[in-house]
Amino acid sequence: MKRRETISVKVLAVVCMSFFLIVGMWGCGDSGKVSELQGKIAELEKQLATKDQPAPAAATAGSTLNAVRTKGFIQAGVNGDLFGFGKPDEKGVWRGLDVDTARAIAAAVFGDADKVRYTPLTAKTRFTALQSGEIDVLTRNCTQTLSRDTALGLDFAQVNYYDGQGFLIPKKLGVKSAKELDGASVCVLPGTTTELNVADFFRANGMQMKPVVIENTAELAKAFFAGRCDCLTSDASQLAGIRAVASNPKDYIILPEIISKEPLAPAVRHGDNQWKDIVSYSVWALIAAEEMGITSQNVDAMRTSSDPKIKRFLGASPGNGKALGLSENWAYNIVKQVGNYGEIFARNVGVDTPLGIERGLNALWTNGGLMYAPPFK
Repeated sequence: MKRRETISVKVLAVVCMSFFLIVGMWGCGDSGKVSELQGKIAELEKQLATKDQPAPAAATAGSTLNAVRTKGFIQAGVNGDLFGFGKPDEKGVWRGLDVDTARAIAAAVFGDADKVRYTPLTAKTRFTALQSGEIDVLTRNCTQTLSRDTALGLDFAQVNYYDGQGFLIPKKLGVKSAKELDGASVCVLPGTTTELNVADFFRANGMQMKPVVIENTAELAKAFFAGRCDCLTSDASQLAGIRAVASNPKDYIILPEIISKEPLAPAVRHGDNQWKDIVSYSVWALIAAEEMGITSQNVDAMRTSSDPKIKRFLGASPGNGKALGLSENWAYNIVKQVGNYGEIFARNVGVDTPLGIERGLNALWTNGGLMYAPPFK
C-alpha cells in the first residue's frame, strides 16, 4: 500500500507542475506546447487512477491445490504442545484432533492421509506462517473471529471443535468459582482471544488480576505447575489437555464458568476459494460420515449401499469429486484412513482418553450438538 501511495504522490506532483507550465505557455501563445503537455497530463492522470486501484488477492483459484500437488504433501500448521489436539507421541508420531483434520485433507487430496508435514506454531506466529505461505493450512485450535476473518488476509473453513474459555486451578487453592479469583495471578498466552476475554471478565466483575504472559503453551503450563500463577486460563479443551499431562492430574480442577464462545476452525489464505472448499468439505465429510453411520470399519461394505446419499458421498455415483477438483473417492479415502468425526473425537479427546471430554456442543445435531454437514449433492 505504501508503494502505491508513493507513486501516486509523484504522479500528482508532475501533474501540478505541468499545470503551471501550461498556464505560463498559454500566456505566451505557445498553443503547440500546450497541446503536447495536455496529452502528457491525461496520460499521467490515467497512471494515477491505475496505481490507486486495490491490489489483487494474494491467492488465486486453485493455486494452493496445484502447489501441494506439485510438492507432494500438505504443510500444516499445528500447535505442537497440546495433548489431544496437536502433539507428537513418545515415538514422534503426530497425534490429535487437529492433526487428524490435516490428515483428512491429505486423504482427500492425495488418497493418502500420511502426506502431511507439520509445522509447530505459537499463538503469535501462526497467522504469519499462513500469510507468508510457509504453511498451506492452519489446523491449530484457532478461534474464528470477525477481526481475524476481515483483517488478516485469511479465511476460516468449517469449525472442527466448538469450545469456550475456562480456568484451571490447583484444588488446594480452595476456589469454587471464577468469580472468587479477585487479585489472582493468571497465566495466559499473549496475542490470543483468551487474553482479551479474561481481561473483559475480570473488568466486568469488578475484579483485579495479575497477568503472567508466556508465549509458548508448554512453557505456560510449566509456569502454572511450578506455582508462578494462581490459575491458568485458556479454551476448556486446552485446559483438559494441560491437566492430562500433569504429574498428578487429580490435583487440578477446571472451574465451572465458561466465559466465551470459541469456534475453532482450520484457516486458509484469503482468495483461494477452491482450497477453502476442499478444507471445509474435508471436515464436513467427517461429520457427514458419522451422520450416515459410516465408519472406518464398515466403509467398504457401505460402498455397495443402494442409498443414493451414501453412493454420492462415497463416490459410487460420480460428481462430488469433480466439483472439488478431486478424485471421486476423496470422501471414501477420508473415512477409510482417518475415520468419521465421532471416531477422531473419541480417540483423541473423548471420555476414554486422559482428557475425558464429553461430546457436548461437538455432538451431532441429532444428539443436541452443533455438528451438522450440508448435503453432499
